[in-house]
Amino acid sequence: MGGGGQQTEPGEPASGKAKGVYTWEEVQSHCSRNDQWLVVDRKVYNITQWAKRHPGGSRVIGHYAGEDATEAFTAFHPDLKFVQKFLKPLLIGELAATEPSQDRDKNAALVQDFETLRDQVEKKGLFRAQPLFFFLHLGHIILIEALAWLIVSMWGTGWILTLLCSVLLATAQSQAGWLQHDFGHLSVFKKSSWNHLVHKFVIGHLKGASANWWNHRHFQHHAKPNIFTKDPDINMLNVFVLGQTQPVEYGIKKIKNMPYNHQHQYFFLVGPPLLIPVYFYMQIMKTMISRRDWVDLAWAMTYYLRYFYCYAPLYGVFGSVALFFFVRFLESHWFVWVTQMNHIPMDIDHEKHKDWLTIQLQSTCNIEQSFFNDWFSGHLNFQIEHHLFPTMPRHNYHLVAPEVRALCEKHGIPYQEKTLWRGLADIVTSLKTSGDLWLDAYLHK
Repeated sequence: MGGGGQQTEPGEPASGKAKGVYTWEEVQSHCSRNDQWLVVDRKVYNITQWAKRHPGGSRVIGHYAGEDATEAFTAFHPDLKFVQKFLKPLLIGELAATEPSQDRDKNAALVQDFETLRDQVEKKGLFRAQPLFFFLHLGHIILIEALAWLIVSMWGTGWILTLLCSVLLATAQSQAGWLQHDFGHLSVFKKSSWNHLVHKFVIGHLKGASANWWNHRHFQHHAKPNIFTKDPDINMLNVFVLGQTQPVEYGIKKIKNMPYNHQHQYFFLVGPPLLIPVYFYMQIMKTMISRRDWVDLAWAMTYYLRYFYCYAPLYGVFGSVALFFFVRFLESHWFVWVTQMNHIPMDIDHEKHKDWLTIQLQSTCNIEQSFFNDWFSGHLNFQIEHHLFPTMPRHNYHLVAPEVRALCEKHGIPYQEKTLWRGLADIVTSLKTSGDLWLDAYLHK
């Protein structure tokens, strides 16, 4: 065992500032909610108390408790020197010289090759954003919103014009969703504070949602994609069973909260139509109020004030509320199909402690590049590159994609790319496959 010695507090060396030397076995034993260690560049840190103050949320950093977090730490933080000052007080020691740099059975050569690729990408300047790209994107969102209002204010609120207005508003909302995603990932400005400020404007004022809610939820997804209990995006509240493991587990336990063998059919009724206007809407409001996040709530209220100021005089209060939810209904379809085509058909399982490249490639796939696909998905058709380099500005994904593909080929890791229609169809196909696995286990195991 390492030289941690007797401890007065969970994870703190008994000898005050003295630093210990630890084995991976010791580090891995500190993975409970009230006792969390992690490793970054062979340095061992006690994050038990710091996790509660972590800007990205306690859960995302807690998901790496007892593990090597070097790759995730590098991926999430654009200014590593700045973040290091927060780590320094948490340092309790380092790995023993006899311990490998990677925990468990991770491929050291693969980890090193990916680190080399990241260094090369940085030297090429692919983490530097083009502000004009994002400025024009914001401009086209505002233009679409203005056009939607002008159509009904100038030519009336008939059914056809109202439908056209709804489609335009849903388009603006969807594109604003992709834009807030850019600022949320700190991929536009060099200063994180500027990204945070504009993020609150876009997701709050343009969409009526919460930046902090999105950050705490979305970063967990990136940290541990498609991993049960860690990725909130696959927490289906027992409405669906996903992948190949969960359906069998539910079937063996005779869990039948829904007729899962028909989930590929009722998905059309409860998935795309309800996620944003019902589940997300309730969750966002509940989170802002329960956490007393008055700043985000104030930003969100500016959206509703602006919306009702524009549309209540045209449709009345009840009509404008109906229009609001219809727009959310349309936006929800767009959002669900785009975001799930990259993940639902992929590997979904319990924690396997893979390296960064492997876990991202097993849980994500790409959709072919085209001008429409790029715009329609907010460049999330390059989901692999986005997950590998979450702080990279989206207009550079296509430049790094060939190098990522080459690295995957070198190490025999599948790099999946599909047509848009194949990606959308695979959502339904994978749900049917999982449902059939559940039925078989439910009846015969």
